[in-house]
Amino acid sequence: MIDVYFWITPNGYKVTIMLEEVGLAYNTIPVNIGKGDQFKPEFLKISPNNKIPTMIDHDGPGGKPLAIFESGAILLYLAEKTGKLMPSDTRGKYDVIQWLMFQMASVGPMLGQAHHFRRYAPEKIQYAIDRYTNEARRIYNVIDKRLAEAEYLAGDYSIADIATFPWILPQWQGQTFEDFPNLKRWHEAIGARPAVQRGTAVMRDVVEEMRKRQQQQPDKESWNNLFGNRQYEKR
Repeated sequence: MIDVYFWITPNGYKVTIMLEEVGLAYNTIPVNIGKGDQFKPEFLKISPNNKIPTMIDHDGPGGKPLAIFESGAILLYLAEKTGKLMPSDTRGKYDVIQWLMFQMASVGPMLGQAHHFRRYAPEKIQYAIDRYTNEARRIYNVIDKRLAEAEYLAGDYSIADIATFPWILPQWQGQTFEDFPNLKRWHEAIGARPAVQRGTAVMRDVVEEMRKRQQQQPDKESWNNLFGNRQYEKR
């Protein structure tokens, strides 16, 4: 059995989608990052960077438990464990890895900054909004151009697509699918996969409650836990 320490973020959904795709049984353990669960000592033991997701495979190598933090590392591990969604030949493997690294280094961090300055920042800093909206557009262009050449990022559907899919949120990032037809086709195809639908349905009740409240700005406690001084305490 696998335990997934999870919250409703793009990085969290990478892991639940992957587990659904490869058919491994898992438990979802909520880590409410707005309430500060990520700073609890027991969580820090398995996630020293105080971020979700983190995973414990209780049937790890040699039959012993293995804890892994960082979503990219989790995807690589699950691909190796199951022999799925990662080619076995060197050329194919590194086609996948380079697009996975692109997601980890560019897609997640830069689109995350677009989210922050467009949606959450307490003051609207136009320079920051413009910079990260423009960077989001550049990243969308990179992906759209690649998807004009191939059905998926590395040719066949892989962990690179799983890593990237949850981060493509045009309405949060100042973009529109109409400007990126290849990206739109890819996003719709992945979103139609049954495993992806199951993976993104995890904790749907929490997502729907947040939508009902139309929560745009975190409350004071959540802000401090997500973006404020609590993040910078020495632990």
